[in-house]
Amino acid sequence: MEVVTFGESMVLFSGDQDLPLEYVHRFNKQMAGAESNVAIGLARLGHSVGWFSKLGQDAFGRYILQCVRGQGVDTSRCTFTDAAPTAVFFKERRPGGGTKVYYYRDRSAASKMTPADLDEAYLTQAKILHVTGITPALSEGCFELVLRAMESAKRNDVGIVFDPNIRWKLWDRAEAKGKLLELASRADYILPGLDEGEFLTGVTGANQIAEFFLKLGAKAVVVKLGKDGAYYRSLTERGHVPALPVQEIDPVGAGDGFAAGFISGLLRGESLAQAAARANAVGAIVVGVHGDTEGLPNEEELTAVLSGQSTYQNVQR
Repeated sequence: MEVVTFGESMVLFSGDQDLPLEYVHRFNKQMAGAESNVAIGLARLGHSVGWFSKLGQDAFGRYILQCVRGQGVDTSRCTFTDAAPTAVFFKERRPGGGTKVYYYRDRSAASKMTPADLDEAYLTQAKILHVTGITPALSEGCFELVLRAMESAKRNDVGIVFDPNIRWKLWDRAEAKGKLLELASRADYILPGLDEGEFLTGVTGANQIAEFFLKLGAKAVVVKLGKDGAYYRSLTERGHVPALPVQEIDPVGAGDGFAAGFISGLLRGESLAQAAARANAVGAIVVGVHGDTEGLPNEEELTAVLSGQSTYQNVQR
């Protein structure tokens, strides 16, 4: 595997109308999860990637495994448990745009993960480990698993990409800051959103956020600025990537697409600026489509957007 990642994936139920959920009677079943979104995004861009989790020994767990494996992602290290269910969540689409999600993931199968679920030999043959701030919020065992994975990657020269990806419904704010900074201190590349960066660092502005994380030990930082693009900085270069013009349909999953594009750029040996531009383009494509993974592009489609031969609208599935 070029990349290994892990975390909770859930079954997503989306209402078929733009209404508050109490007035919706029919739902579409999909699958979503930050780390598996990144894994699928990388697989579509031609990379070999492995994802693992602990799934419930139930129909939803089997469905998730089939979905991820069907996208060309290696799922050989996934495990099942009958001690807890696979998590689900619901997405509410409001009239005039905007979405809201409702999680049902407390004491889920994935929250039962511990360091014992890590196959270090599997991890350390990869070039990059991708982790987010969602998994450590699930349980103390999950937090210890993320720490163990990052420490193993460090010892074996596996690059670490960390996306804070803060889910406030899962965290106590004081606990979140301490634990996420502990993880960030072990990462090589950090991909915070602007609000996340300001919360974690206590400073304002993308440049100050990047400087904070560089002093913490990161090789490079890319701050996601939404409609304003992205700011990147390392010890030797810095700059801004403008956003692509986007008609936003569904913003959920855009950050995961961004991470997949960025990691793809690293694997291809691109400069930090090129990797940030690739990340920005994937994120822009994703927000134009309903669903977390449905809009993730393949390499041909992404190349057309980056070269100006196509707009993101033309690659929507």
